[in-house]
Amino acid sequence: MVRKTRLWLPNHFYHIVSRGNRKDVLFKDPQDYRTFLYILQQVYEKHSFELAAYCLMNNHFHLQLRSKDQPISKIMSLVNKRYATYFNSRYELTGHVFEKRYFDEPLNSSANMLEVSRYIHLNPLKANLVLRPEDYPWSSYRFYLSRHNGIKPYMNLSPLVEGYPGSYKTKCKSYCDFVNAKRSVAFDEIQL
Repeated sequence: MVRKTRLWLPNHFYHIVSRGNRKDVLFKDPQDYRTFLYILQQVYEKHSFELAAYCLMNNHFHLQLRSKDQPISKIMSLVNKRYATYFNSRYELTGHVFEKRYFDEPLNSSANMLEVSRYIHLNPLKANLVLRPEDYPWSSYRFYLSRHNGIKPYMNLSPLVEGYPGSYKTKCKSYCDFVNAKRSVAFDEIQL
């Protein structure tokens, strides 16, 4: 069966989700999470892209990604292939690491961008891993709380905060308030 060609809109961010095969764990310990972020950095250095938000859960990950120069499919092929090679080597496994091709959806408006980023940043709360989004270490949410020294060059916070008034710090606070305003609402609004 021939795969459907992926749509690539260079000026749009995409919500990308990739899951472990049979919903198996993708990240077993902190080294796995750090390795995935390192792979993102490696791919970025050869094929630039921007992330507005990300969250790495134990059996899947979410990226809010834009690539202006290379198709999203090329970026994701490199990321997932490199991570699968690392994972299988580390745990002495063979076969598929990811269940299928990644899910992707272009985000066509600022409102859509904000809703998806909120969904991404609240994912650890939905899974009852933490009580506050800032307590989850494998998410980009902490970068919006303050100028974080560890922010990677592929992170671009501006698309999510640019619509808020005030200084950059005030914009980031407004964004965090937006995310936290919906912590108690059901998460089923965005269908994957």
